[in-house]
Amino acid sequence: MKAQKPSPSSYRFGWFDWFCLWYPPGWLILFNRHWQHYHADPEGWNWLEYILFLLPGGFYLALLLRWLRLGGRSPCQTNTSVEPGYQKAFRDEILAPILQHHFQPELHNTEHLPQQGHFIVVLNHAGMAFPWDFVGLGTLLSQTKGWFVQPVAHEIFFDHPWLKWWLPAGWSQILGGIRANRDSFETAVADEQAETVLLYAPESWRGLAKGWQQRHQLETFDPSFIKLSDRHHIPILPVLCIGNEFLHPWAFNSRKLTKWTGLPLFPLSPLMIAFLLFPSMGVWAAKTHLRYYIQPLEKPWQREHSLQNRSVAYQEAQDLRSRLQNSMNDYLSQLVK
Repeated sequence: MKAQKPSPSSYRFGWFDWFCLWYPPGWLILFNRHWQHYHADPEGWNWLEYILFLLPGGFYLALLLRWLRLGGRSPCQTNTSVEPGYQKAFRDEILAPILQHHFQPELHNTEHLPQQGHFIVVLNHAGMAFPWDFVGLGTLLSQTKGWFVQPVAHEIFFDHPWLKWWLPAGWSQILGGIRANRDSFETAVADEQAETVLLYAPESWRGLAKGWQQRHQLETFDPSFIKLSDRHHIPILPVLCIGNEFLHPWAFNSRKLTKWTGLPLFPLSPLMIAFLLFPSMGVWAAKTHLRYYIQPLEKPWQREHSLQNRSVAYQEAQDLRSRLQNSMNDYLSQLVK
C-alpha cells in the first residue's frame, strides 16, 4: 500500500474557509477545496460553482454548469488506492476544526484502549445524517494513538451515482474506507501483522433508520463481526456514543421514499426544507456534543462454545447489544442528573 505524499505546503484556512466553516452549505466546499489542494482534479468543482453553493437553489445551477463542462457525463473514476498521508492531512486540517467548533468530541474511559492497533471498534450508529459519529471517533483515535483508522461503510459511499457529484471520485477508498461486504471485511482483518483498526456499525442502517423516537434504543446487531473476531482472533472494542442522536433531530425514515430513491433510508424532518434549498448541506449536521465511552475489550474466541455457528454468533452479538444498552442507559441517567 503506497501512500501519496502530501504537497510541501499544508492547507491553511483563509477567510473564505472560516466563512464556509460557519455557514452550513459551505462544508462541502471545504471538503472539495482541500482535496484539490493535494490532488489534480480538473473535473472537480470550480470557483463559480462554489459561490453558487452558497445561494438558495444555486447548487442545482452549479450541478448543471459542471455537467455541461464535462460534456454531459458524470465525473470519471480516479485513482482509488488508500492514502494514509492524505487521511492525516484531511483529519488535521479539515476534520479537526469542524469537530472542535461544532461537535466538541470527548473520549472517555481511555484506560480501555489497547496498546496496539489490531482490533474492531463497534459503535452505535444514529443521527440520520452524514456519519459524523464515525468521523469523530476515528479522528480521536488517530490523534490519541496515531492509528490509521478505517471505517467499514455501506456500498452507497462508494458506488452511488449521486455521491460522485458531491465528493471527489474514489474519495471514500482513498481515505481508507472498507466496503461493508463479507469479502472486503474478511480481507481487512485477515492480516494479523497489520495494525488494523476498523470502525464498524453492528446495527448497520437499522441504527440510522430507527429515527428520533427510538434514538436511544440499540437495534439488532449483525453477527458477522463476532464470527470474524473469533476466526482471526482479533479483539472487539465496544464504544458507545451519546449525542449522535442530535445530528439530525426530530427525523423519521420514509420507507416509501427509500424505495423510490434506492437509498437505504430517506429522513424527513423540518431540516429537509433547508437541504432542498442547499443540497451541499448533505455533509453538514446539527450542532451537538459527541461523547464516546470506551468499554472493556472483548475476545470472543476465548468463549467455551464455537462462534462459527451463525445462531450461536447471533446470540453472542445480541448479548453484547444488551450489555451495551444497559451501559447506555446508565450514562444517559448520569448526564440527566
